[in-house]
Amino acid sequence: MRSVPASGLRDYEAQVWIDGWCEPPASDWVPVLDKAAGKPFARYGSASAEQVDRAVRSARRAQAEWAEVDANTKSEILRAFARELENRHDELITLIIRETGGTTEKAEEELGQSINQLLNSATQLTENAGAILPPYKSGKISLSRAVPLGVIGLIVPWNYPMSLAMRALAPGLAYGNAVVLKPAELTPIAGGQILAEAAKAAGVPAGVFNVVPGDGPTTGKTLSEHPDLDLIHFTGSFEVGQQISSFAGKNFRAAATELGGDNAFVVLDDADLDQAVSCALWSSLWYQGQTCITAGRHIVMRSVADEFTEAVVERVGKLRVGDPLRDDVDLGPIITGTQLKRFHEGLVQPSLTAGAKLATGGTYDGLFYQPAVLTGVTPQMPVFTEEIFGPVMPITVVDSEAEALDLVNRHRTLMNSVFTKDPMRGLAFAEKVKSNEVHVNDGYARHGGEGQLAGYTHRQWIGIQTTPTEYPGWASK
Repeated sequence: MRSVPASGLRDYEAQVWIDGWCEPPASDWVPVLDKAAGKPFARYGSASAEQVDRAVRSARRAQAEWAEVDANTKSEILRAFARELENRHDELITLIIRETGGTTEKAEEELGQSINQLLNSATQLTENAGAILPPYKSGKISLSRAVPLGVIGLIVPWNYPMSLAMRALAPGLAYGNAVVLKPAELTPIAGGQILAEAAKAAGVPAGVFNVVPGDGPTTGKTLSEHPDLDLIHFTGSFEVGQQISSFAGKNFRAAATELGGDNAFVVLDDADLDQAVSCALWSSLWYQGQTCITAGRHIVMRSVADEFTEAVVERVGKLRVGDPLRDDVDLGPIITGTQLKRFHEGLVQPSLTAGAKLATGGTYDGLFYQPAVLTGVTPQMPVFTEEIFGPVMPITVVDSEAEALDLVNRHRTLMNSVFTKDPMRGLAFAEKVKSNEVHVNDGYARHGGEGQLAGYTHRQWIGIQTTPTEYPGWASK
């Protein structure tokens, strides 16, 4: 039995935060459930369209002054933001477990990523503000300056509510932007309320960071279509992301989206199978398979398929499923009954009807789903063609590397993995994969770094003529 800090059992309200002050939402309160216990421990309500508009206008007013704050001061505020989260460690670990249904390890990862993102952004903002460019004529100084975008609308999902918010929030604030955040309905506390409290305590000026909890069709749509945003940043489903990107494109507004994908995990005939099996379980079943980088398709060459499958089934059968707050388990509950029904009844059962075999798992008690391994999966089955977003490992056997590559590239993906003892063979395979991210003999992603500067600023070119220059004769008349 886990020891639960008393501070972690408090109840919470997700308030609307505008201009540094919290206020109740416009709608009735909606309960937020402890996902494993199935009992309310918090509540939220949807911010109205008028509240979303006030939040954006507040951000617009505050942003110009925030952009002028010197880098060292902004850096110290971000570090104070990180300390506020770190000082509440035990409480926030318990909160993340209750609100997301993840294990202690998942909660530690999420909180750690959030703190590190703040610290990384605090460092990066003091290191680079632009560049000195080669002069295009004598006596000219050319500068490229990083300028804040302005006001960022940020919509985050429920699976990693704090760290996925912080991935854009921290660099967004660091580079002088103001942010209006809409957390997911299922996780409005870790993904919104806690961040607002910590930001205010750290000294983030009023209006620079605003939070508008609520549902997607009302609050989310209003924010994503607000005419005074300079960037809408969305992480979530492909369907919603497509709608947001389409609207932004029609209205000449910038949009940044990270959407799901039917990610592939390829095992070539010379792979280290012990390493591949271990990574396959992590890539497919971490946080019950509910991440955008989850490996949803296992494509294995025939000569090693039986050995790979046998090892996977053995290890999956030993995994413990239960309440991660109160028991020592490897997997927690599925986020909602709707999500469980979507992948089990909509993807697993039709695939079994079509001829796939259930090697282990696939049963459930409430939201506690025993991780499933499916064999005999063909490229036409739903568990192969659709993103699963659940603890299911479909295995498809192929006869050649070329066939494996073809199957990888048939579907939209976010991140893929390939396992081989020959790193150069893995590199050659990865170079032919049509996705932005491919890992050889690994399944882990880490984002951030120098690229954040480009994502949250635009470049302004400044030319300074330092010596007298001659112009054409007609210009001097």
